Amino acid sequence: MGLDTEAGVALTFDDGPHPQGTVAALEILARESQPATFFLAGEQVERYPSLAGEVAAAGHEVGLHCHRHRNHLRLPPGAIADDLSRGEAAVAEACGRAPRLYRPPYGIFSAAGLAIARRRYRPLLWTRWGRDWSSRATAESIASTATAGLRPGDVILLHDADHYSAPGSWRRTIAALPRILETLASGGLAVVAASSPQRRIDQ
Repeated sequence: MGLDTEAGVALTFDDGPHPQGTVAALEILARESQPATFFLAGEQVERYPSLAGEVAAAGHEVGLHCHRHRNHLRLPPGAIADDLSRGEAAVAEACGRAPRLYRPPYGIFSAAGLAIARRRYRPLLWTRWGRDWSSRATAESIASTATAGLRPGDVILLHDADHYSAPGSWRRTIAALPRILETLASGGLAVVAASSPQRRIDQ
């Protein structure tokens, strides 16, 4: 699920906020004056509400990832709807605005989950990823995998947290981030908000 070919590239982060990873990502993005979209997990927002607020205050797009990080295929429709409601409430309270974008855990929708999400949000998955959640990933592998064959309209998936992935994985993502931004710049690819009107984000 990608973007309009006239758009730039969207840089997105899942699973935060994280007290080290999110802070480090925000610092790099601020230094480079680049926007990103952070798909937040409600249970983590409840742990670090001020950090979630910092993401929004810095001008980044805030999307909903979940409340608890669970596969849609293992949940009945009522549990999915409840998860979205709880996650949205946490994000809205911490960030001062409700999320408009949604990305499910693992990028997996059930038929019911997609129908529920579409009533309230615009779904956005990804077209490129760094596979940065893996314990085998390195900064080099993340940067090269995330930018291989990159084109206008692509959505890059990264993780600024290790709540649901290999311990310490966020460190390698943060190390890869400047390289990814450098590759985008050298290729003349602008980093743009995931909510850009040009984006074709519905399935």
